[in-house]
Amino acid sequence: MPDKSTEISESNSIEIMCVEKGLRMTGQRRVIARVLAAADDHPDAEAVYRRVSKIDKKISLATVYRTLRLFSETGIIESHDFRDGRARYEAADDDHHDHLIDLSTGDVIEFVDVEIERLQERIAKKLGYELIDHRLELYGRPIKK
Repeated sequence: MPDKSTEISESNSIEIMCVEKGLRMTGQRRVIARVLAAADDHPDAEAVYRRVSKIDKKISLATVYRTLRLFSETGIIESHDFRDGRARYEAADDDHHDHLIDLSTGDVIEFVDVEIERLQERIAKKLGYELIDHRLELYGRPIKK
C-alpha cells in the first residue's frame, strides 16, 4: 500500500507541475505545495509559513521562502506585487484571469471579462502586435452607497 505522505494528490496541480518539471519532491516541498494548492486567496510567504507550520512545525520560514522562489522561477506558481510591499502567490495554471485589488482591505478578486480580453487583442493588433500574454490588475475601493 502506498505511503500517503508521498502520494501525489490528483487535485494538487502544484505537486503535479513539480513532478512534471523534474523537481525532487521532499516532504517539506510537498507540504508547501499542498498549502499553496489549497489556498483560496493569494497568500504571501508569511501566510504560507503560518499555514505550513500547522502541518509541520519543523519547516522554517527560510525553507518556505526558498521553495516559493524555486516554484516561481520554474513557472509552477506566479508571484504578484499588489502594491502592498509583499509578494503574493497563486498557482500558475492555464485558467487566465485578471485581478481587482481592494485597497481598503487588501482582498484580491479574480475575474474574467470577455470584453476586456477582446479590447486588449484589438489594441495589440492595432499597434501591430500579436498578443502573447498579459496581466491586468485593477486597484480600487468599494463605492459607498
